Amino acid sequence: MIQMDFSGKVALITGAGSGIGQATAKAFAALNAKVAVCDINPESGAETLEQIVTAGGEALLIQADVSQADQVQLMLQQTLDAYGQIDFACNNAGMGGVPAKTADCTEENWDRETGVMFKGVWLCMKYEILQMLKQGGGNIVNTASVAGLVGYENTSPTLSACKFGVIGLTKTAALEYAQQNIRVNAVCPGTTLSQQIINVANQHPGLIESQEAIHPMGRLGQPSEIANAITWLCSDQSTFVTGSTLTVDGGYTAQ
Repeated sequence: MIQMDFSGKVALITGAGSGIGQATAKAFAALNAKVAVCDINPESGAETLEQIVTAGGEALLIQADVSQADQVQLMLQQTLDAYGQIDFACNNAGMGGVPAKTADCTEENWDRETGVMFKGVWLCMKYEILQMLKQGGGNIVNTASVAGLVGYENTSPTLSACKFGVIGLTKTAALEYAQQNIRVNAVCPGTTLSQQIINVANQHPGLIESQEAIHPMGRLGQPSEIANAITWLCSDQSTFVTGSTLTVDGGYTAQ
């Protein structure tokens, strides 16, 4: 078994201020990678940075809105200025959409949410791939969702639309760059116990219990479990894996 050790490697994680992104940034740092902690919220990003540094890791904090091309380009440039390369990129930034049925979703919400969850992933991939082509390769993992594999009612309609789109982008890019030493994969988490879920549950009693009930394992995922899947996809343990959607959902989509 090849041991995972990312010494001398650099990982860029978007949405790294909380939840899956924070767990992923910490996981890469624990495997000795240098980490660019990227988040639109500098306060939550700083919390992740502090946890990494306190544990003995090396990281820098970058504030960026992934829906804006100039900020994405600056994010990559700041990473390159600090560390000189980008070996791993996890495009994880997302947002809690406004719950609505398809016909009730407003155009404003559609544009705002797709800007982050779909366009933002494409923008990050665009500039990450250009850099990885220059340096001779790299690994990209996009955070999709079980909502990108099956319909997911009673949420924001943008959620499934964006996550299906992210999977399409992932597979397309994987084919385009398979012979340029760039692997592109996606993880599809089930409902994961993040602070965002806890905040929503505080407004909707019983939400967590109802979500636990629809997962065959009878519980929600932990951010660290998704992070473990992401680091595996970037490691030398998965060198023949590209264009894959790794489902980490407690059996939800097996039903």
